[in-house]
Amino acid sequence: MNPVMDAPKPPSPASKLIVFARRTASTLFLWVTVSVIFASRWSWAYLGLIGLLVLIGTIEYFRMLRGAGVKCFPRFGILMALAYCGVLHGFFLSGHSAPYWLDSLAIFIAILGSFTLQLKYQVRGVESLLAVAANVTGFAYIVILFNFTARVIFLFPTETANPGTIGIHGTFLLLWLIAVTKFTDMGAYITGSIFGRHKMISHVSPGKTWEGFVGAVIFAQLAAFGLYFAFPEEYSFFTSKIHIAILGLILCLLAVIGDLAESVIKRALDAKHSGRMLPGIGGSLDLIDSICFTAPALYFYMKWFILRGA
Repeated sequence: MNPVMDAPKPPSPASKLIVFARRTASTLFLWVTVSVIFASRWSWAYLGLIGLLVLIGTIEYFRMLRGAGVKCFPRFGILMALAYCGVLHGFFLSGHSAPYWLDSLAIFIAILGSFTLQLKYQVRGVESLLAVAANVTGFAYIVILFNFTARVIFLFPTETANPGTIGIHGTFLLLWLIAVTKFTDMGAYITGSIFGRHKMISHVSPGKTWEGFVGAVIFAQLAAFGLYFAFPEEYSFFTSKIHIAILGLILCLLAVIGDLAESVIKRALDAKHSGRMLPGIGGSLDLIDSICFTAPALYFYMKWFILRGA
């Protein structure tokens, strides 16, 4: 046996080009979809898309768990996702803010329900604890964190008297969040593919490089300031350019960590992609992984440092 011949071959330039083309096509499709919803400014359209991505992402998560032989409770997990989205989105559609107790209550029910379901089965070492942990982690990671995109949209409740439509500031803040997050991913991919030499965390994601990380930081700042200068009125709530620079850097770092966090999940469960919803990108979870970390950060930064007392 020749170890040189049996070693896996690196991707050829042609295969990289095909992946890039598929990824670009999927990205364009997503931007068209987001643009249509963005232009409509209908609350139900925004929340419907968020709910759909959460539901698909949750299904993908449990499918990966089951595929790896991890015991879990997918029906309960999916039911929790639907219930949480229904309650949270119901508050927003009726013109109310999300109550402070909602997330705490939801986590309590997720933990209680998972342990209650586990009582039906024999305790088999750490497997029983993993079943509970897998359900609670999936709920917190996908359902609660990604729904911060909905909270970001409704950060400016006094903008419009009609709860059926979203104010201009909330709309553009969501656009800013998506742009900075996805430009981070795009910058890392492009610069990493061209200049990548030094591996970042090879045991988690072999394709990530430090050169790609530098590109991610640059692209994130370009998106952050590019949108601000293109639409100064819509982003007038940014009272200082320092906020833009800081937020651009924070979101970039968290987008990278969010991408690596999903890599940990996929590597642990021996999955290449979470699903096959989007050619070149993967599933819903592959799409929202970075935003699950950037949306909460943007929300809390806005609440604590920019809209404080507003």
